[in-house]
Amino acid sequence: MSVNRRGVVAAALSVIYPGIGHAYLRAWLRAVGWIVLSFATAYVLVPDSLIQTYQVALSNGDFGALSAAALPADAAAALLVVRLCNVIDAYFVAVRQSTPARTASDEPTCPVCGKELDTDLDFCPWCTTELEWEYPGEETRDA
Repeated sequence: MSVNRRGVVAAALSVIYPGIGHAYLRAWLRAVGWIVLSFATAYVLVPDSLIQTYQVALSNGDFGALSAAALPADAAAALLVVRLCNVIDAYFVAVRQSTPARTASDEPTCPVCGKELDTDLDFCPWCTTELEWEYPGEETRDA
């Protein structure tokens, strides 16, 4: 199994902040959704007193007080779950984008790239893989 590089990059960006990996993949609606979900989770679970403590510390330039203010365990756990789900989703969106789409037609597809083939050719016009066609009643096909 090979590693999907775009998926790894998208997942790494999503660790920085939810939605950035989806923006990298140009999945704009998903990116906005994850950003909104992250903000909403923080808005609902972080107490107002902690937000006021952060505001006062930032206005005074006291960055040591920022680390001293403790985030409640339930809020930290919820934000972590949102971030982990976002990382996993970004990776699988990248994998899905890089997987060739299956066609619903009865046309044969290339075993390497998955795109539709022209049965008159002995190779895939997309990835140039040589193909061997089997025809009913014939042992081999002579060109």
